[in-house]
Amino acid sequence: MAEAPAVNELIGTRVRQHRTARGWTLDELADRSGVSRRMLITIEHGEGNPSIATLLRISDALGVGLPVLVDVERPRAVTVTPAGQAPVLWRGPRGGQALLVAGTEPPDVVELWHWTLQPGEAHTSEAHSAGTRELLLVLEGAVDLRVGDRTDRLQTGDSAAFTGDVAHGYATPADAATPARFALTVFQPHLTGGRP
Repeated sequence: MAEAPAVNELIGTRVRQHRTARGWTLDELADRSGVSRRMLITIEHGEGNPSIATLLRISDALGVGLPVLVDVERPRAVTVTPAGQAPVLWRGPRGGQALLVAGTEPPDVVELWHWTLQPGEAHTSEAHSAGTRELLLVLEGAVDLRVGDRTDRLQTGDSAAFTGDVAHGYATPADAATPARFALTVFQPHLTGGRP
């Protein structure tokens, strides 16, 4: 897996490049993304450990999509991410993790994630940009999928399609005998950014 300091430095460089290419100050990006100026400075310096939600707010504001901020190489006809090389963008308190294994560039951004949640772990996600859709396939274990006020228990082999433009989350029951692993695809259409 890509080491956190290297990924954070890459993300910081890309955020700064995209911000300055638009002629935006840190204050302008802060206003457009809802991320504090102080946090943006920390990120641009490759420090700290920004959450997925923070990175999504920044990438949405820049109109580039999360994969553009974290991909080590630019897209080609085929981009292969070797096993163990995907950036870990979330770590749970019990050892769970979320890896962004593949993604596309705007205007229609698609992200492919590989999640592992240990028993009792949960991840909550803010609403993504309007029109975002997600697909989830449970590879192993049980996942409690919460979308808005609804929660569904998914077992190995179960799948779900849901809107990602409302608050949602994923959890593994505390009494589960094994960790849960699932593949998640996120589709953000017409991501252009730059909204005031």
